[in-house]
Amino acid sequence: MMLSAGLAACLGFAALAGHGGGSSAASAVERTQASGTQIALAAETEHGRAESDKIVTRSLQAREAIEAESKPKQETPAAPAAPKQVAPVAGLDQTQMNNAKKIVDTAKKMGLGKDAQTIAVATALQESQLYNLASTYYPESYEYTNEGEGSDHDSVGLFQQRPQSGWGTVKNLLKPEYAAEQFLSALIQVPGWQNMALTYAAQAVQVSAFPEAYAKHEGRATEIVNALN
Repeated sequence: MMLSAGLAACLGFAALAGHGGGSSAASAVERTQASGTQIALAAETEHGRAESDKIVTRSLQAREAIEAESKPKQETPAAPAAPKQVAPVAGLDQTQMNNAKKIVDTAKKMGLGKDAQTIAVATALQESQLYNLASTYYPESYEYTNEGEGSDHDSVGLFQQRPQSGWGTVKNLLKPEYAAEQFLSALIQVPGWQNMALTYAAQAVQVSAFPEAYAKHEGRATEIVNALN
């Protein structure tokens, strides 16, 4: 009787042990399944994020493309056009006509009309035949743009102005626009220059040894100025 009771006790303990072991195994399986589910969910979430990022990227690219199309296209600036040349008149060649134009354009910038322009062009015709001359007196004058040479003392340029008399430097006087401005600035300081005969107005500025020499150029100078206006 005692043996039967012990055996029953042992069997009961084993049954309890077997029941407890089954619960632990089930819990392990559940945990494994839960972990797998979490991994699957995480992978699905990551995949969703990647897809979302692709959509956002495509959206941004599409917006940038639309904005690029809507922006006005910037054109490459064109190279500055070469100064327009006026066909020569009054027996001039193109170089002389170009110099006459520089004189006339300078006068216009100074607000001076045809009367001043004509005096200036006639003066340059007499002094240099409208060529920008270097001077044998100044070796440095050949370093600058020139169209021939002169040898009248230290005179240079279109108006044969003398650096030693205060007209300017050799370099500057060989710039036609500068030389023209110097001449015209002196001309408008002469009282009553507008009412003088052309040759005397020019002489008042140039103080030439031949005061009547400018008169013979008035007709050609007038024709040139008219063509340039």
